[in-house]
Amino acid sequence: MTDYNTSIIEEFRANGGRVGGMWEGTTLILLHHIGAKSGVERVTPVACSPQGQDRFAIWAANGGAPAHPNWYYNLKAHPEVTVEVGTQTLPVLAQELDDSARAGLWPKLVAQWPKPGVAGSPDLGAAQARTTRQFPIFLLTRQD
Repeated sequence: MTDYNTSIIEEFRANGGRVGGMWEGTTLILLHHIGAKSGVERVTPVACSPQGQDRFAIWAANGGAPAHPNWYYNLKAHPEVTVEVGTQTLPVLAQELDDSARAGLWPKLVAQWPKPGVAGSPDLGAAQARTTRQFPIFLLTRQD
């Protein structure tokens, strides 16, 4: 895990799920995922868009890099994961949206990012424009 992610995770846990800087005002979750090859659990801070009661959309932007982030492959291999949301830890099922469902949600996500009034917040549309790959979107749904 990078020092950057470690500092975000520590700040998230120390402040009940809130962080500052470019992530201030952003709904972040801590995604606990299992390595597709290693089987090792990892924790990654991920921006999300709440989609109603205990459902969250996340996108595999990887900052506009040409490759998906590692957590994408981990969710494909092991979709039953846990997330930390604020002070709660929830079991969720990660399902990648098909093209039709993605097309319906994508414009809403782009409109939300950058966060209005938050200088320096990530710009999802600009990140997508930096690469030819389409960012996958997952819907995380609470499982009990």
